[in-house]
Amino acid sequence: MSRNGKRTWGKTAIGLLLTGIMLFPVYWMLNVSFTPAQDMRKTPPDLFPADATLEGYRAVLDQQLPYLGTSLVIGLGTVALTVALAAPAGYALAKLRPRGGGILGFVLLAAQMIPGIIMAMGFYAIYLSLGLLQSVPGLIVADSTLAVPFAVLIFTAFMSGIPGELLQAARTDGAGPLRTFWSIVLPMSRNAVVTVSLFAFLWSWSDFIFASTLVNGGAHEPITLGIYHYIGNNNQEWNAIMATAVVASLPAAVILVLAQRYVAAGVTAGAVKD
Repeated sequence: MSRNGKRTWGKTAIGLLLTGIMLFPVYWMLNVSFTPAQDMRKTPPDLFPADATLEGYRAVLDQQLPYLGTSLVIGLGTVALTVALAAPAGYALAKLRPRGGGILGFVLLAAQMIPGIIMAMGFYAIYLSLGLLQSVPGLIVADSTLAVPFAVLIFTAFMSGIPGELLQAARTDGAGPLRTFWSIVLPMSRNAVVTVSLFAFLWSWSDFIFASTLVNGGAHEPITLGIYHYIGNNNQEWNAIMATAVVASLPAAVILVLAQRYVAAGVTAGAVKD
């Protein structure tokens, strides 16, 4: 074998080893979710559940479905609000070039550096006076504040690569800025829309700080609080806890796999080919 071939195999082996180490917690989560409760304290633990059981997943279906449904509503609401606000803003910054656009871009970057707990306390004070605590719409608005600055930057970078000749042709045909945005710019920005939607959904789906501050104890809590309460109330039922974690991870994992090619194109700003 040549020296280059040995180096390639060596790099591949190291890559596989590191990947295995990083993915081992995921495997262990799956393993424990199928392990019977009486086998949890085995020493050493089984690498494979010899007597696999679905009792953990039955507990998820019995107790965690309302939390999953709430998280789904919050995630989709966050996606809709984020795209509705960020896409027109990105179009304006990229093509309409308003005064102060550069300053606004800097403000958007700075907004992403604010710790979430500080924003959560600010929202708590505002929602307390408005009566929006422990409400799903309030949490959707709060989660959107994390996604909108990032989304505006993605849309701005992507829409900047759309040829100006297309927009000029639309204006020649009598289309105004709104019609041009809706009929030409937005369809051509499909990759950016998918990228923004994916990240907005993942942020809202995995949010714990806003959820624990703004809706904790309410009638509609997301799955992050569901897992938190479940661990606190049933800290011995680890198969059910891990089954809940598996089920909570599935929507995000499936969406990420299905949307990965759009995400790769969306984060490569300026590409306009479909």
